[in-house]
Amino acid sequence: MKTPKRIIVGITGASGVTYGRRALTALRDAGIETHLVVSRAAEITLRYELNIGAGELADSADFRYAIGDIGAPISSGSFQTDGMLIAPCSVKTMSEIASGVTSSLLTRAADVILKERRRLVMMVRETPFHLGHLRTMAQLTEMGAIIAPPLPAFYAEPQTIDDLVDQSVGRSLDLFGIETPLAKRWGEDLENGRR
Repeated sequence: MKTPKRIIVGITGASGVTYGRRALTALRDAGIETHLVVSRAAEITLRYELNIGAGELADSADFRYAIGDIGAPISSGSFQTDGMLIAPCSVKTMSEIASGVTSSLLTRAADVILKERRRLVMMVRETPFHLGHLRTMAQLTEMGAIIAPPLPAFYAEPQTIDDLVDQSVGRSLDLFGIETPLAKRWGEDLENGRR
């Protein structure tokens, strides 16, 4: 019995919950099974930034778990996945994962991903970074995580905020080997800065 391609999507309370929402729709369109966990702070940010509740967001996922459900399948390494995307990733969440002292399903799932040597991509949303943030990112990189802040790619000539979001989400999904039409590619869609 073949395990379907599965990605865990974590959404934290950092600004930029639109990245997580876009990742869910892109993964659905790519035929990838998604397992969603939303932090309590993210539920507040969803209301502020997108004027939606976590329940509305859950409609885009195949499975959704409560933040306190430590017994959920994604809390165990025996539950096979292709990795986890945290979009956006708050500094609090990043720090908790780096310490290995997890207090929620979201950080426990990320810890499991690291211990199982699976792909963990963290779209860290903060600026500017202080030395403690940078050291935590270095520590996570040494542990096997990929730190992928959602930075704009102006060579893709974005015209809208959605274009900027799509480019960042598409590049993050590239890190899992998931092909989507979101990212504009140098030398394919773009050449020498021109379409």
